[in-house]
Amino acid sequence: MSMTACGQTDTEGTDGNLSSNTGTASGASENQNAPDNVNALVVYFSWSRNTEEMTQYIQRQTGADMIELEPAVPYLEDYSQCGEVALAERDNNERSGIANLPESIEEYNTIFVGYPIWYYTAPMVVGTFLESYDLSGKTVVPFCTSAGSSVDVSLDFIRAASENATVLDGFTANGSNSEIDNAVDGMISQLNEKRIYRQIGQTL
Repeated sequence: MSMTACGQTDTEGTDGNLSSNTGTASGASENQNAPDNVNALVVYFSWSRNTEEMTQYIQRQTGADMIELEPAVPYLEDYSQCGEVALAERDNNERSGIANLPESIEEYNTIFVGYPIWYYTAPMVVGTFLESYDLSGKTVVPFCTSAGSSVDVSLDFIRAASENATVLDGFTANGSNSEIDNAVDGMISQLNEKRIYRQIGQTL
């Protein structure tokens, strides 16, 4: 079995000169194709810093606030050791703590959630975030980076953790910026065309 954990699966993009906006919900600098009547939050976890690139693009496109999840106990920097911890957390269905967990996300009606695929699912810290709030009436949009797996392998986990929310199928970016652009644009179009928000509240 190929190892689908830690840095190997969080492979798309480069660290470059990206900033993380860690621990705070910061607004986007651009809003070129934002969904209609959406107050969105983009939440992400990125061990190798690569999921961050896609996250920042989504922030610019949606005008969303953005938060990087910081595990209370940081994952080890060593690839193999990180993989061992990630696998144990998955097998035990653990919920690792979050150092910068927001007190409330009540003001948001759409939550984009980004992560690498670790051992064919999302990192357990993502479950911690989703299970910390009442997500009733909210829309959750998963997105991931992966060397081989699609976002589909993580959807059961995300849906189980997002109780009472509408969870979209989400998308995966495994290559060029144009692929990321197409995936994000397609998801935004889905939000606009289906008017999901009108189905779950006045803001939609």
